[in-house]
Amino acid sequence: MFPIHDDTPRLHGRPYVNYSIIALNVIIFIWEVIETNFFSDVVKTNQIFFSYGTIPDLVLQGDLFPIITSMFLHGGIMHIIGNMVFLYIFGDNIEDRFGHFKYLILYILWGIAAGVIHSFYAVSVGSGNIPAVGASGAISGVIGAYLILFPKAKILTIITAFFITTVRIPAIAYIPLWFILQVIFSIINPEGGVAYLAHIGGFVVGAGTSYIAKTLFPSIFQRQNINRNVIKKNKLYPKRRYEDNTKGSISDPDIIESTNFYEILIEMKGLVNSQDLRAIYEKTSHTLKIFSGELVNPILSINLREDMDVSRIRDVSYLNGIIRVRLLKT
Repeated sequence: MFPIHDDTPRLHGRPYVNYSIIALNVIIFIWEVIETNFFSDVVKTNQIFFSYGTIPDLVLQGDLFPIITSMFLHGGIMHIIGNMVFLYIFGDNIEDRFGHFKYLILYILWGIAAGVIHSFYAVSVGSGNIPAVGASGAISGVIGAYLILFPKAKILTIITAFFITTVRIPAIAYIPLWFILQVIFSIINPEGGVAYLAHIGGFVVGAGTSYIAKTLFPSIFQRQNINRNVIKKNKLYPKRRYEDNTKGSISDPDIIESTNFYEILIEMKGLVNSQDLRAIYEKTSHTLKIFSGELVNPILSINLREDMDVSRIRDVSYLNGIIRVRLLKT
């Protein structure tokens, strides 16, 4: 199973920190390739890994800085591709939720925690002098945080068995399965070349800190600057009124309220003519109607709260199965 996309929309613009981390990893990997002649120069490769990698014996003596530098080193092309794909898919939403600066700090802390946990294990099995490199520990923290914050998200995944296909797997199923595989691999091959304990440790710490933040300190989330209100049982037109525009499910809409606007999010999979969406808000009935293409009848109608002070519709968009309507306040 290899993830290629998720359906969680961002609410606060581009994830510049996540993009920067990915870019920095790629730049440093290119430097590694040049310095080691595609890792064929064993002496130079070992020099880089022993100088900037995580050496468990030294970590347990208090030398933590190499853990940070090791988070930007990789041992091969598949190593960096796998890590950067996971970071690209899951990291943007964690940055969107925590905010740029807090995400950067947490990413580094999750990486450090993963490195320390790996070091304790490596020393216990007699591998304390072997350097570990890669962003996997920090990214595992990101994955753990994603499970806690976005358990209902769908992960578009490539499945390869006797055939190749793509399926949408809920995060609540995909991520625990990924974690179980890390545990199994760590048991089957405890002294292999992959630091599975870093994956496991990073995941647990990322999930734990996110659960604590979500439960006890919700104000640290960027989304706490807006009030999220889920509408109760919004009335939708019956399925026959959709005129074959959708083959998938339709979720109850969410209303996100900011200082100057409301944002309506509705899951509606399989929408046809999604490039020509338009919406009308009827103030008298407090009803938002969404139309597709040249259809006369709306594909769905939503009864909004009477206390919502709407002046006009800013825009309507459709991405990854989510209809987003922005309503400006008066």
